[in-house]
Amino acid sequence: MKLLASLTSPYARKVRVVMAEKKLDYELILEDVWADDSDILKHNPLGKVPCLIMDDQASLFDSRVIVEYLDTLSPVGRLIPQAGRDRAAVKCWEAIADGLLDACVAIVVEKRRPEEMRLPAWIDRQNSKITAALQSMNNTLGDQSFCMGTSFSLADIAVGCALGYLDLRFPELDWRSQYGNLQRLDEKLQARPSFASTLPPTQ
Repeated sequence: MKLLASLTSPYARKVRVVMAEKKLDYELILEDVWADDSDILKHNPLGKVPCLIMDDQASLFDSRVIVEYLDTLSPVGRLIPQAGRDRAAVKCWEAIADGLLDACVAIVVEKRRPEEMRLPAWIDRQNSKITAALQSMNNTLGDQSFCMGTSFSLADIAVGCALGYLDLRFPELDWRSQYGNLQRLDEKLQARPSFASTLPPTQ
C-alpha cells in the first residue's frame, strides 16, 4: 500500500497513527496538493490527502473511509467496535474531532487571502465551532482514561490528532489551560510511539 499524505495534515496523521497502531506496512509518499505539478487528482478527484493507493492501484480517500478499511486488515489492536452503540459512539467522537479540524483548516485557508479580502465574521464563526467542540469533548471525556472509557480506540486517535493540529497552527489558543481532561488524555497519547513518530514538523 501507498499513502499519499502531507506531514502537516491532521487527517493524514490520523491514518498514519492507525497504521502504526495496527503495525501495517506501507510506503509514505509526500504530496503537496497546492503545487502546480501535484498528481493528487489522478488518485483523488477531490484533490485532497490522505489518499490510500492499494496494491491493485485502486484508491481510497477521506480519512474516515481509510481508517475504517485499515481496521479490518489486521486483528491487531482493534480500534473500531464492530457493531452497536459503541461503534456509533467512536464514530461520533471522530466526527466532532474532524469537525474541529474542518473549522481550523477553514481559518488557515481564509488567512492565506489578502487581509483586505478576509471575512472576520467567517473566522469568528469557525472559532466558535472550535470552542464548542473543545468544551463538548472535554466534558464528555470527564475523568475517563480514554474517550470510550478504559479502552484505547479510534476516538482517541481522532481527538489526539485534532489537539496536535491546534498546537501546530493555533498555539495562541492555549487549550491546555482551559480543558484539563483533554490535557490529561493528550499526555497519554503523546507517550505512544504512534503519536511520537508522526509529530508534524514545526516549520
